[in-house]
Amino acid sequence: MAPEMEKTSFSVKQAGKSFGDGNPNIENPVVHGDQRKTSMFIIAQVGLRMLAILFTLTAITLIVTDKQSVTVFGFQFKARYSYSSAFRFLVGADSVVCSCSALSLAFLYLLRLSESITDSQAQLRKYFFLFLHDTVMLVLGVSGCAAATAIGYVGRHGEDHMSWQKVCDQVPKFCNKMLIGSILSYLAFFAYFALTIISAHTLMMISHPSK
Repeated sequence: MAPEMEKTSFSVKQAGKSFGDGNPNIENPVVHGDQRKTSMFIIAQVGLRMLAILFTLTAITLIVTDKQSVTVFGFQFKARYSYSSAFRFLVGADSVVCSCSALSLAFLYLLRLSESITDSQAQLRKYFFLFLHDTVMLVLGVSGCAAATAIGYVGRHGEDHMSWQKVCDQVPKFCNKMLIGSILSYLAFFAYFALTIISAHTLMMISHPSK
């Protein structure tokens, strides 16, 4: 009976030791879970920023090349994005978002390389800058979309109270292409909306690791 109890005790000790530093061949489930969360964070960050670059770059290309000429009562009229300050602002906002998104990928790469740093305050500052960047891009993106949406609505539906006539009946190709560009800009905004939530959650987890 005694030898059997000794054998059982020895087996329990060996099982407990296998999850420690004594056996490097078996992964610690806690460490493995942290690594998985970090990998998912990096994948989400890179993927959403790449989508933001793709959406804004495509939107800029569509809007800048959008033009249409029509003849009304013998007079030729041209519609271009540069004739509207709202559309110019949207192109400028998308350009800034696209450029900063590319730069943030480089910052994210450096952040990934510094994951081994044990200084929590240094890591906190870096993630705060990332959150601040995402928030600024979010506000800039939605402001450009809102400006383009306002003038686009007037162009498509008019404004009877102000006696502003709709023009999309005369230049439908221009309006439809501008609509697609605006939708792509909104998709970039939603990408940064998700990035802001992820960055805020990560910042909270670093600030309060016990929660």
